[in-house]
Amino acid sequence: MKKKIAILGSTGSIGKSTIDILRKDKKNFDVVLLTTNNNYREILKQAKEFKARNIIINNKKYYLSLKKKLKNNKINIFNNFQSFNNKFKSKIDFSMSAISGLEGLKPTLDLIKFSKTIAIANKESIICAWNLIQQRLNKYKTECNSNNNVEEVIITASGGPFLKLSLNKFKKIKPQIAVNHPNWKMGKKISIDSATMMNKVFEVIEAQRIFNIDINKFKILIHPKSYVHAIVRFTNGLTKILVHDTDMKIPIFNSIYSNNNKKIKSSKINLSILNNLNFIKVNSTRFPSIKILKMIPNRISLYETVMVSANDQLVSLFLDGKINFSDVARFLKKIMKMNIFMKYKKIAPKNFNELINLSKFVRLKTNLLSVRSDQLKSFSSHLLLC
Repeated sequence: MKKKIAILGSTGSIGKSTIDILRKDKKNFDVVLLTTNNNYREILKQAKEFKARNIIINNKKYYLSLKKKLKNNKINIFNNFQSFNNKFKSKIDFSMSAISGLEGLKPTLDLIKFSKTIAIANKESIICAWNLIQQRLNKYKTECNSNNNVEEVIITASGGPFLKLSLNKFKKIKPQIAVNHPNWKMGKKISIDSATMMNKVFEVIEAQRIFNIDINKFKILIHPKSYVHAIVRFTNGLTKILVHDTDMKIPIFNSIYSNNNKKIKSSKINLSILNNLNFIKVNSTRFPSIKILKMIPNRISLYETVMVSANDQLVSLFLDGKINFSDVARFLKKIMKMNIFMKYKKIAPKNFNELINLSKFVRLKTNLLSVRSDQLKSFSSHLLLC
Protein backbone atom coordinates (compact mmCIF):
# COMPACT_ATOMS: atom_id res chain seq x y z
CA MET A 1 0.00 0.00 0.00
CA LYS A 2 1.23 3.47 -0.86
CA LYS A 3 2.39 5.73 1.95
CA LYS A 4 0.18 8.84 2.22
CA ILE A 5 2.21 12.07 2.34
CA ALA A 6 1.45 15.72 3.17
CA ILE A 7 3.95 18.58 2.76
CA LEU A 8 3.35 21.97 4.35
CA GLY A 9 5.50 24.49 2.47
CA SER A 10 6.21 22.25 -0.52
CA THR A 11 7.66 25.10 -2.63
CA GLY A 12 10.31 26.13 -0.07
CA SER A 13 13.83 24.72 0.31
CA ILE A 14 12.92 21.82 2.65
CA GLY A 15 9.70 21.18 0.74
CA LYS A 16 11.54 20.90 -2.58
CA SER A 17 14.12 18.57 -1.05
CA THR A 18 11.27 16.37 0.22
CA ILE A 19 9.72 16.40 -3.27
CA ASP A 20 13.06 15.36 -4.80
CA ILE A 21 13.20 12.32 -2.51
CA LEU A 22 9.62 11.29 -3.30
CA ARG A 23 10.29 11.74 -7.02
CA LYS A 24 12.78 8.85 -6.96
CA ASP A 25 10.20 6.44 -5.49
CA LYS A 26 6.81 7.63 -6.76
CA LYS A 27 5.24 4.18 -6.87
CA ASN A 28 5.38 3.94 -3.06
CA PHE A 29 3.87 7.35 -2.24
CA ASP A 30 0.49 9.01 -2.49
CA VAL A 31 0.85 12.78 -2.06
CA VAL A 32 -2.49 13.91 -0.63
CA LEU A 33 -1.69 17.52 0.29
CA LEU A 34 0.72 20.28 -0.76
CA THR A 35 0.72 23.84 0.54
CA THR A 36 2.37 27.16 -0.32
CA ASN A 37 2.01 30.82 0.49
CA ASN A 38 2.64 32.55 -2.86
CA ASN A 39 4.33 30.18 -5.30
CA TYR A 40 1.19 28.96 -7.09
CA ARG A 41 3.01 28.10 -10.34
CA GLU A 42 5.44 25.75 -8.60
CA ILE A 43 2.80 24.04 -6.48
CA LEU A 44 0.63 23.44 -9.54
CA LYS A 45 3.57 21.72 -11.26
CA GLN A 46 4.15 19.59 -8.15
CA ALA A 47 0.46 18.68 -7.89
CA LYS A 48 0.28 17.61 -11.53
CA GLU A 49 3.50 15.61 -11.31
CA PHE A 50 2.44 13.68 -8.19
CA LYS A 51 -1.28 13.64 -8.96
CA ALA A 52 -1.88 15.40 -5.63
CA ARG A 53 -5.60 15.89 -5.13
CA ASN A 54 -5.41 18.80 -2.69
CA ILE A 55 -3.40 22.02 -2.53
CA ILE A 56 -3.60 25.01 -0.17
CA ILE A 57 -2.54 28.52 -1.27
CA ASN A 58 -2.60 31.02 1.59
CA ASN A 59 -2.33 34.11 -0.61
CA LYS A 60 -5.97 34.92 -1.40
CA LYS A 61 -5.17 36.66 -4.71
CA TYR A 62 -3.28 33.65 -6.08
CA TYR A 63 -5.82 31.26 -4.58
CA LEU A 64 -8.71 32.93 -6.44
CA SER A 65 -6.70 33.10 -9.66
CA LEU A 66 -5.76 29.41 -9.56
CA LYS A 67 -9.22 28.35 -8.36
CA LYS A 68 -10.69 29.92 -11.49
CA LYS A 69 -8.04 28.30 -13.66
CA LEU A 70 -8.66 24.85 -12.14
CA LYS A 71 -12.45 25.07 -12.24
CA ASN A 72 -12.89 21.84 -14.21
CA ASN A 73 -9.76 20.15 -12.85
CA LYS A 74 -9.56 17.18 -10.47
CA ILE A 75 -7.30 19.11 -8.08
CA ASN A 76 -9.07 20.57 -5.02
CA ILE A 77 -7.75 24.01 -4.08
CA PHE A 78 -8.17 25.68 -0.69
CA ASN A 79 -7.24 29.06 0.80
CA ASN A 80 -6.53 27.84 4.33
CA PHE A 81 -6.10 24.71 6.39
CA GLN A 82 -9.42 25.05 8.19
CA SER A 83 -11.44 24.69 4.98
CA PHE A 84 -9.45 21.54 4.16
CA ASN A 85 -9.80 19.74 7.50
CA ASN A 86 -12.95 17.80 6.61
CA LYS A 87 -11.21 16.23 3.61
CA PHE A 88 -9.21 13.84 5.78
CA LYS A 89 -10.86 10.42 5.86
CA SER A 90 -7.96 8.60 7.54
CA LYS A 91 -4.60 9.44 9.05
CA ILE A 92 -1.72 10.50 6.78
CA ASP A 93 1.31 8.22 7.16
CA PHE A 94 3.94 10.96 7.01
CA SER A 95 3.68 14.75 7.15
CA MET A 96 6.49 17.25 6.59
CA SER A 97 5.97 20.63 8.26
CA ALA A 98 8.32 22.97 6.39
CA ILE A 99 6.64 26.38 6.61
CA SER A 100 9.22 28.81 8.00
CA GLY A 101 8.68 31.07 11.01
CA LEU A 102 5.77 31.21 13.43
CA GLU A 103 3.45 31.20 10.42
CA GLY A 104 4.05 27.45 10.37
CA LEU A 105 2.83 26.82 13.92
CA LYS A 106 -0.94 26.79 13.40
CA PRO A 107 -0.81 24.50 10.32
CA THR A 108 1.55 22.19 12.22
CA LEU A 109 -0.81 21.99 15.20
CA ASP A 110 -3.72 21.35 12.83
CA LEU A 111 -1.90 18.66 10.86
CA ILE A 112 -0.78 16.64 13.90
CA LYS A 113 -4.35 15.44 14.39
CA PHE A 114 -4.31 13.78 10.98
CA SER A 115 -0.72 12.42 10.98
CA LYS A 116 0.73 9.12 12.11
CA THR A 117 4.23 10.64 11.94
CA ILE A 118 5.22 14.28 11.53
CA ALA A 119 8.63 15.78 10.77
CA ILE A 120 8.91 19.39 11.89
CA ALA A 121 11.48 21.44 9.98
CA ASN A 122 10.53 24.62 11.76
CA LYS A 123 12.74 25.84 14.59
CA GLU A 124 10.51 28.73 15.62
CA SER A 125 7.43 26.56 16.27
CA ILE A 126 9.39 24.13 18.45
CA ILE A 127 11.21 26.91 20.32
CA CYS A 128 8.06 28.92 21.07
CA ALA A 129 5.39 26.25 21.41
CA TRP A 130 6.91 22.84 22.08
CA ASN A 131 4.51 22.27 24.98
CA LEU A 132 1.51 22.92 22.71
CA ILE A 133 2.97 20.65 20.01
CA GLN A 134 3.69 17.93 22.57
CA GLN A 135 0.13 18.09 23.91
CA ARG A 136 -1.20 17.52 20.39
CA LEU A 137 1.29 14.71 19.71
CA ASN A 138 0.20 12.90 22.86
CA LYS A 139 -3.50 13.55 22.30
CA TYR A 140 -3.53 12.17 18.77
CA LYS A 141 -0.78 9.54 19.26
CA THR A 142 1.40 11.09 16.58
CA GLU A 143 5.08 10.17 16.45
CA CYS A 144 7.86 12.75 16.61
CA ASN A 145 10.81 10.66 17.75
CA SER A 146 13.30 11.70 20.45
CA ASN A 147 15.98 10.18 22.71
CA ASN A 148 17.10 11.40 26.12
CA ASN A 149 20.21 9.32 26.95
CA VAL A 150 22.52 12.26 26.22
CA GLU A 151 25.39 13.59 28.33
CA GLU A 152 26.65 16.38 26.07
CA VAL A 153 25.79 17.82 22.65
CA ILE A 154 28.16 19.84 20.46
CA ILE A 155 26.42 21.65 17.61
CA THR A 156 28.64 22.97 14.84
CA ALA A 157 28.35 26.28 13.00
CA SER A 158 30.02 27.24 9.74
CA GLY A 159 30.70 30.79 10.87
CA GLY A 160 28.82 32.11 7.85
CA PRO A 161 30.18 34.55 5.26
CA PHE A 162 31.88 36.90 7.75
CA LEU A 163 33.98 34.52 9.84
CA LYS A 164 37.22 36.28 8.88
CA LEU A 165 35.92 39.76 8.07
CA SER A 166 37.47 42.59 10.09
CA LEU A 167 35.10 43.64 12.88
CA ASN A 168 35.36 47.30 11.94
CA LYS A 169 33.72 46.47 8.59
CA PHE A 170 30.58 44.87 10.09
CA LYS A 171 28.55 48.09 9.98
CA LYS A 172 29.12 48.29 6.22
CA ILE A 173 27.83 44.78 5.46
CA LYS A 174 25.14 44.87 2.77
CA PRO A 175 22.13 42.51 2.76
CA GLN A 176 22.94 41.14 -0.71
CA ILE A 177 26.35 39.99 0.61
CA ALA A 178 25.03 38.67 3.91
CA VAL A 179 22.57 36.26 2.23
CA ASN A 180 25.36 34.49 0.31
CA HIS A 181 26.23 31.58 2.57
CA PRO A 182 29.56 29.89 1.74
CA ASN A 183 28.26 26.31 2.16
CA TRP A 184 24.46 26.19 2.11
CA LYS A 185 21.77 27.35 -0.29
CA MET A 186 19.06 28.79 1.93
CA GLY A 187 16.40 31.48 2.09
CA LYS A 188 17.28 35.07 3.00
CA LYS A 189 15.99 34.95 6.59
CA ILE A 190 17.89 31.83 7.65
CA SER A 191 21.00 33.01 5.79
CA ILE A 192 21.07 36.16 7.93
CA ASP A 193 20.48 34.05 11.05
CA SER A 194 23.49 31.98 10.00
CA ALA A 195 25.63 35.09 9.50
CA THR A 196 24.75 36.35 13.02
CA MET A 197 24.85 32.76 14.39
CA MET A 198 21.33 33.22 15.71
CA ASN A 199 20.37 30.02 13.89
CA LYS A 200 22.63 28.07 16.28
CA VAL A 201 20.97 29.70 19.27
CA PHE A 202 17.68 28.47 17.80
CA GLU A 203 19.07 24.97 17.19
CA VAL A 204 20.30 24.61 20.77
CA ILE A 205 16.93 25.70 22.21
CA GLU A 206 15.10 23.49 19.70
CA ALA A 207 17.13 20.41 20.69
CA GLN A 208 16.80 21.24 24.39
CA ARG A 209 13.03 21.36 24.11
CA ILE A 210 12.64 18.16 22.10
CA PHE A 211 15.10 16.02 24.10
CA ASN A 212 14.60 17.71 27.50
CA ILE A 213 18.34 18.10 28.08
CA ASP A 214 19.76 20.78 30.37
CA ILE A 215 20.64 23.73 28.16
CA ASN A 216 24.06 23.92 29.86
CA LYS A 217 24.99 20.56 28.33
CA PHE A 218 25.09 22.14 24.86
CA LYS A 219 28.15 23.65 23.24
CA ILE A 220 28.63 25.40 19.91
CA LEU A 221 31.84 25.11 17.91
CA ILE A 222 32.68 26.68 14.56
CA HIS A 223 33.46 24.15 11.83
CA PRO A 224 33.89 26.14 8.57
CA LYS A 225 33.57 23.14 6.24
CA SER A 226 30.09 22.20 7.59
CA TYR A 227 30.92 18.50 7.25
CA VAL A 228 30.42 17.50 10.89
CA HIS A 229 26.97 18.64 12.02
CA ALA A 230 26.89 17.46 15.62
CA ILE A 231 28.85 15.47 18.19
CA VAL A 232 26.77 13.69 20.83
CA ARG A 233 28.17 12.04 23.95
CA PHE A 234 25.78 9.53 25.56
CA THR A 235 25.50 8.46 29.19
CA ASN A 236 26.68 4.95 28.23
CA GLY A 237 30.11 6.35 27.29
CA LEU A 238 29.64 6.30 23.52
CA THR A 239 30.25 9.38 21.39
CA LYS A 240 28.66 9.72 17.96
CA ILE A 241 29.64 12.17 15.24
CA LEU A 242 27.06 13.14 12.64
CA VAL A 243 28.82 13.58 9.29
CA HIS A 244 27.39 14.32 5.85
CA ASP A 245 27.58 16.82 2.99
CA THR A 246 25.66 20.10 3.11
CA ASP A 247 22.42 18.57 1.88
CA MET A 248 19.20 18.47 3.91
CA LYS A 249 17.91 15.61 1.76
CA ILE A 250 19.76 13.15 4.00
CA PRO A 251 17.87 13.91 7.27
CA ILE A 252 14.62 14.33 5.30
CA PHE A 253 15.14 10.92 3.66
CA ASN A 254 15.70 9.29 7.04
CA SER A 255 12.56 10.85 8.49
CA ILE A 256 10.47 9.55 5.57
CA TYR A 257 12.04 6.08 5.52
CA SER A 258 12.41 5.55 9.29
CA ASN A 259 12.57 1.84 10.24
CA ASN A 260 13.15 0.98 6.59
CA ASN A 261 16.12 -0.45 4.71
CA LYS A 262 15.91 2.03 1.85
CA LYS A 263 19.20 3.63 0.82
CA ILE A 264 19.91 7.14 -0.37
CA LYS A 265 22.71 7.90 -2.84
CA SER A 266 25.19 10.15 -1.05
CA SER A 267 28.91 10.87 -1.10
CA LYS A 268 31.23 8.59 0.82
CA ILE A 269 32.97 9.98 3.89
CA ASN A 270 35.64 12.43 2.77
CA LEU A 271 38.71 11.40 4.78
CA SER A 272 40.67 14.47 3.71
CA ILE A 273 38.06 16.64 5.46
CA LEU A 274 38.01 14.36 8.51
CA ASN A 275 41.79 14.73 8.75
CA ASN A 276 41.37 18.51 8.94
CA LEU A 277 38.14 19.21 10.80
CA ASN A 278 39.33 22.57 12.12
CA PHE A 279 36.99 23.23 15.06
CA ILE A 280 37.14 26.80 16.37
CA LYS A 281 35.82 28.27 19.61
CA VAL A 282 33.06 30.83 19.05
CA ASN A 283 34.19 34.45 19.52
CA SER A 284 31.31 36.23 21.28
CA THR A 285 32.62 39.62 20.15
CA ARG A 286 32.18 38.58 16.53
CA PHE A 287 28.98 36.66 17.27
CA PRO A 288 27.29 38.48 20.20
CA SER A 289 23.99 36.64 19.56
CA ILE A 290 25.55 33.59 21.20
CA LYS A 291 25.27 35.30 24.61
CA ILE A 292 21.48 35.14 24.36
CA LEU A 293 21.58 31.44 25.28
CA LYS A 294 22.44 32.43 28.87
CA MET A 295 19.16 34.37 29.04
CA ILE A 296 16.96 31.42 28.03
CA PRO A 297 15.24 29.33 30.75
CA ASN A 298 15.35 25.53 30.66
CA ARG A 299 11.55 25.30 30.66
CA ILE A 300 9.51 26.60 27.75
CA SER A 301 8.06 30.07 28.22
CA LEU A 302 6.65 32.98 26.25
CA TYR A 303 10.09 34.60 26.49
CA GLU A 304 11.23 32.51 23.52
CA THR A 305 8.42 34.06 21.47
CA VAL A 306 9.85 37.47 22.36
CA MET A 307 13.28 36.36 21.10
CA VAL A 308 12.04 34.75 17.87
CA SER A 309 9.68 37.61 16.98
CA ALA A 310 12.18 40.39 17.74
CA ASN A 311 14.90 38.63 15.76
CA ASP A 312 12.56 38.05 12.83
CA GLN A 313 11.58 41.72 12.73
CA LEU A 314 15.21 42.88 13.05
CA VAL A 315 16.30 40.64 10.17
CA SER A 316 13.51 42.11 8.04
CA LEU A 317 14.63 45.64 8.94
CA PHE A 318 18.21 44.77 7.96
CA LEU A 319 17.13 43.21 4.66
CA ASP A 320 15.13 46.38 3.96
CA GLY A 321 18.21 48.52 4.64
CA LYS A 322 16.71 50.25 7.71
CA ILE A 323 19.33 49.06 10.22
CA ASN A 324 22.89 47.82 9.81
CA PHE A 325 24.16 44.28 10.32
CA SER A 326 25.60 44.90 13.80
CA ASP A 327 22.28 46.38 14.94
CA VAL A 328 20.52 43.01 14.62
CA ALA A 329 22.26 41.42 17.62
CA ARG A 330 22.56 44.73 19.53
CA PHE A 331 18.86 45.56 19.35
CA LEU A 332 17.83 41.97 20.01
CA LYS A 333 19.68 41.85 23.31
CA LYS A 334 18.32 45.28 24.25
CA ILE A 335 14.73 44.25 23.54
CA MET A 336 15.04 40.97 25.42
CA LYS A 337 16.26 42.85 28.52
CA MET A 338 13.27 45.20 28.58
CA ASN A 339 11.17 44.84 31.73
CA ILE A 340 7.94 44.47 29.76
CA PHE A 341 9.35 41.27 28.20
CA MET A 342 11.45 39.78 31.03
CA LYS A 343 8.28 38.82 32.90
CA TYR A 344 7.44 36.29 30.18
CA LYS A 345 10.29 34.02 31.36
CA LYS A 346 7.91 32.68 34.02
CA ILE A 347 4.87 32.25 31.77
CA ALA A 348 4.35 29.17 29.59
CA PRO A 349 2.27 29.57 26.41
CA LYS A 350 -1.31 28.42 26.99
CA ASN A 351 -2.63 28.55 23.44
CA PHE A 352 -1.86 29.62 19.89
CA ASN A 353 -3.67 32.98 20.04
CA GLU A 354 -1.78 34.10 23.16
CA LEU A 355 1.51 33.35 21.45
CA ILE A 356 0.62 35.09 18.17
CA ASN A 357 -0.72 38.20 19.91
CA LEU A 358 2.52 38.52 21.88
CA SER A 359 4.50 38.04 18.67
CA LYS A 360 2.63 40.90 16.98
CA PHE A 361 3.26 43.20 19.95
CA VAL A 362 6.98 42.34 20.04
CA ARG A 363 7.34 43.01 16.30
CA LEU A 364 5.64 46.39 16.68
CA LYS A 365 7.81 47.34 19.67
CA THR A 366 10.96 46.17 17.86
CA ASN A 367 10.09 48.18 14.78
CA LEU A 368 9.39 51.34 16.79
CA LEU A 369 12.57 51.04 18.85
CA SER A 370 14.80 50.33 15.85
CA VAL A 371 13.34 52.99 13.53
CA ARG A 372 13.34 55.62 16.31
CA SER A 373 17.01 54.87 17.03
CA ASP A 374 17.82 55.22 13.33
CA GLN A 375 15.97 58.55 13.17
CA LEU A 376 17.85 59.84 16.23
CA LYS A 377 21.17 58.94 14.61
CA SER A 378 20.16 60.77 11.44
CA PHE A 379 19.06 63.78 13.49
CA SER A 380 22.35 63.84 15.41
CA SER A 381 24.32 63.67 12.17
CA HIS A 382 22.25 66.56 10.80
CA LEU A 383 23.02 68.66 13.92
CA LEU A 384 26.74 67.99 13.57
CA LEU A 385 26.65 69.10 9.93
CA CYS A 386 24.86 72.29 10.95
